[in-house]
Amino acid sequence: MKPGWLAWECIVFAMFVCSTSCAPLWRRRRDAAAGGSAKRAYIFAGTGVSTLAMILSVARGTLGVRSFLGFPSEQVYRGSAMWETLFGMVLAFPIVCWIFVPVYYRLSTNSVYEYLEMRFGSIWVRRIAAATFLLRQVLNLAVTVYTPTVALHAVLALPHWASAAALTVVSIVFNLLGGLAAAIRADVIQTLTMILVSGAFIVQATVKAGGPATVFNDNLEGGRLKFFQFTWDPTVRVDTLSAIIGQLFMSISIYGCQQTFVQRYCSMSSESRVKKTLLANVPAVSVLFSLSWIVGMALYAVYKYCDPLATSKISAPDEILPFYVQDQFGFLPGMLGLFLGSLFNGALSFLVSNVNSLSTVTWEDFVSAAPSFKGISDKQQLTIIKIIGVIYSVVIMCLSLCVGMAGGVVEGSLLVTSATSGALLGVFVLAALCPAANGTGAVWGMIASHIITTWMAVGRLLYVKKNIAMLPTSVEGCTNTTLNYLSRPVGINQTLAKLAPLLQSMNISLTEIRPPESFIMSNLHKMYSISYMWYAVIGTVTCVTIGVIISLLTWKETDRYDEKLLHPLVAKLSRKLPGRIRTLPIEKSNIEVKEDKESSEKTDQTIVDAKPAIFATTSSRLFEAYEVRRSPSPARTRL
Repeated sequence: MKPGWLAWECIVFAMFVCSTSCAPLWRRRRDAAAGGSAKRAYIFAGTGVSTLAMILSVARGTLGVRSFLGFPSEQVYRGSAMWETLFGMVLAFPIVCWIFVPVYYRLSTNSVYEYLEMRFGSIWVRRIAAATFLLRQVLNLAVTVYTPTVALHAVLALPHWASAAALTVVSIVFNLLGGLAAAIRADVIQTLTMILVSGAFIVQATVKAGGPATVFNDNLEGGRLKFFQFTWDPTVRVDTLSAIIGQLFMSISIYGCQQTFVQRYCSMSSESRVKKTLLANVPAVSVLFSLSWIVGMALYAVYKYCDPLATSKISAPDEILPFYVQDQFGFLPGMLGLFLGSLFNGALSFLVSNVNSLSTVTWEDFVSAAPSFKGISDKQQLTIIKIIGVIYSVVIMCLSLCVGMAGGVVEGSLLVTSATSGALLGVFVLAALCPAANGTGAVWGMIASHIITTWMAVGRLLYVKKNIAMLPTSVEGCTNTTLNYLSRPVGINQTLAKLAPLLQSMNISLTEIRPPESFIMSNLHKMYSISYMWYAVIGTVTCVTIGVIISLLTWKETDRYDEKLLHPLVAKLSRKLPGRIRTLPIEKSNIEVKEDKESSEKTDQTIVDAKPAIFATTSSRLFEAYEVRRSPSPARTRL
């Protein structure tokens, strides 16, 4: 880099971060007015978000910053196996539209986990599910904060803690001033910026490598493009089967059971818009997801014969993209600053929108139950939610400094997501699709799922070899200047050289007298070696199986519930099957049909105690399968 250009790059970086952070806050007063109350506007964006903005925001929330930095390095050093997780992602969208969206959109609540309390009549089910979400998001956000610190450390030699602290300070300011609407606008800005920057990388690297055909052939010959690899071995890090099935379970858990996305669904003006948005995300996510892998293909073609990791130009695989920008875009002042700013602000917008959900769930599902907070105003509630968000930001910053121990950006993110997805998806499957499930079964199902997946994850981190095998690279095309460090003479310690044979013989003898591994430990090591891509599947099956068995053994009459909390097809099927009746009688149903004077359509409302309407089924087909009777005075019962 030419002298004086570093200062220019820093100026571009600062200007980009400031402008893209302030622009989403420009309409925050109008957002508050559209929401009816400051609290609802902060949480649900005032239902004034456009469909295109929501599509880009959901796609952005799906991929996060790890796709921008982690997937190119994954393609260069480990190949395209993880690319196939795209199949599982796109399959999850129609499933979520069919099972979860029709129920969630009617929830007049600030936390999606209140549905579990309504279905099972247990506050503990709700709190365990909410705590699972909080744990997953805090750990995932630690990976998000860590991602830009890798680039800033590689380019500017800035310590990881300094970058994380700067990102946290900016996110706290944004969190205090903006809400979900501002976070969604920031997502749109960052998505468009990353598309433009990634496009520039692809064009420049493709030209440098010799054209698209050369890029494709180099990746094919280098073993970087291997699809549909069915190994049938669960210990393989990722193959086609684990990529599709494992990612499908993780994605359903994310899109269908996570406050971050349900909060976005409820911010839209109609249920049909939510479904259109989710289905429109299939091509959007496919394009954005594949864009990062194409960047990786182009990078491999550029550095095929001179790997910067093998030549110690970089210290970690995740640093290859920042190195490429610094190495190849030196002729274009400001490009490096734009790249770093895009990465920094991408992590910022993702952090802000998720901290919004974290603080909302913490308040609604935990803190608000404290006697000292009963009856406080919406303004006071919003203040507490923002304070909780500040606390989360600081905790996430501290945890981000430990992400490097998990094996990198992609590895750490997928390990956390998979290990926590099973219990969360399992309990929602029990609630919506299992008529026999009760609160006791749901609680023990989640606990069993958490024990199994946590045990496997900890065992993997402690006992399984942490070094992930990388595909071979080459340095034969590097210049002498580049490889000078390899030819430097290295002094030999003569004392250690004389002792080497003795030490080797001692090591061999110790290995020979080591007792054989027991049968139990051998099988435990096999279990720990199972790929983290299967954790979500194992956790979900465990939760549902244990939950149903315990529910059948512990069912009581007080566990009966309103059948409208089930999926309509499951409810119809359960009415026709023989056995114990587990739902409330129709005459005791707490669903009341009211006439909407404005739209002249019928609206069903669920009334629980003295709370506002939980369900509002206007313009929906979810409850058409039910025989709803009019009742002049609806019964008030516990769900």
